[in-house]
Amino acid sequence: MKLIQSFSVDHTAIVPGIFVSREDTMGDKKITTYDIRLKRPNKEPVIDVAAMHTLEHIIATTLRNDPDWKDEVIYWGPMGCLTGFYLILKNNRPPQEIYGLILSAFKSVGDAKEVPGATAVNCGHYLMHNLAMAKLYAAEFVSYLEKNAGKSEIFEYPKSERLEIGDGTLFYDS
Repeated sequence: MKLIQSFSVDHTAIVPGIFVSREDTMGDKKITTYDIRLKRPNKEPVIDVAAMHTLEHIIATTLRNDPDWKDEVIYWGPMGCLTGFYLILKNNRPPQEIYGLILSAFKSVGDAKEVPGATAVNCGHYLMHNLAMAKLYAAEFVSYLEKNAGKSEIFEYPKSERLEIGDGTLFYDS
């Protein structure tokens, strides 16, 4: 099987940041998937599951209520590896253009008094939330983004290059 695009990223070199994961065109519509990476894969502990769930609820709610962006938000959700989130937006923008949106969304976590939608009626696992931990992760990411705003590495994906051999098969060295 062909390797999917998100697995072509060099996970040994990625740092926390805001990256374009993929750009798609569906009919006349452009859609961009962003990798919002909070942790260095395989180098830092992953985000606590309950805190990740809380971040998902608060930030999804914030994004879908932002007057300037709500009509462009298609999806906000966690990565299976628990090192970050995916954001899917209408249109194609470089990550620098959504920097303010992401910064604002993570800052909103610090102001949260409760987790939106954390009831048995609204959530599939409403007891699995940790607002205090979510606030710590959010503050850490906000601080990191602000300190590194001028650095290209928080906006440019490191790609792993693979040699193609003969019949189009990709070669992976160890």
